[in-house]
Amino acid sequence: MKIAVTSKGKDLDSPVDPRFGRAAYILVIDTDTLEYEVVDNSENAKAFKGAGIQAAAGISDKKAQALLTGFCGPNAFKTLNAAGIRIADNAEGTVKEAVQAFLDGKLTYADSPNTDGHW
Repeated sequence: MKIAVTSKGKDLDSPVDPRFGRAAYILVIDTDTLEYEVVDNSENAKAFKGAGIQAAAGISDKKAQALLTGFCGPNAFKTLNAAGIRIADNAEGTVKEAVQAFLDGKLTYADSPNTDGHW
């Protein structure tokens, strides 16, 4: 399974970035092998508006089936749902710790956004 994790850095030991659309990086990780691709999200992070929608489209293009993050706004939430991507918005620690928590069933999927847009 491929999952996307918002990150402050470019590797698995980086802290989870709590912001989805404005995260510095998004790591797309294969949960079977822990191989990952780094997606530079800097253009979205600087966007005046639409950062979450653009980030959602980007991880959909990478075939992620789930997103681990801290906060997800309403427009991004709708876009992710439309793409069939489930959102766990209670990820914390390092990216590696968040992935392990996800694999251990400790993260729950959200059924609604947990922040206003433009965060």
